[in-house]
Amino acid sequence: MDSLPDWVLHRLENVEILVEDRPPRREPNLLGLYHGIPLTKRGGGYAGVLPDTITLYRSTIERVARDEDHLRGIIAHTVEHEVAHFFGISDERLRDMDAY
Repeated sequence: MDSLPDWVLHRLENVEILVEDRPPRREPNLLGLYHGIPLTKRGGGYAGVLPDTITLYRSTIERVARDEDHLRGIIAHTVEHEVAHFFGISDERLRDMDAY
């Protein structure tokens, strides 16, 4: 989270960051997952809902990391990627932006 600009941190409302040991069985290589209602889909009636979540999958991240510095980089990149989904940016758009 330290790598995110202040303007991003101020916009992250009603979002929890979670760490789970393993990703879902159907996606064993998943590093992280955003689950919720992106800002682009929130209307005037958005209130009283459970928090969105950004989940990091510890075992997958540790498996692909070469060393501690690489581990930190993977975590930062994964958080940035999932935060982009919070802002309504799709995987396709992230690819177009060379953000993968």
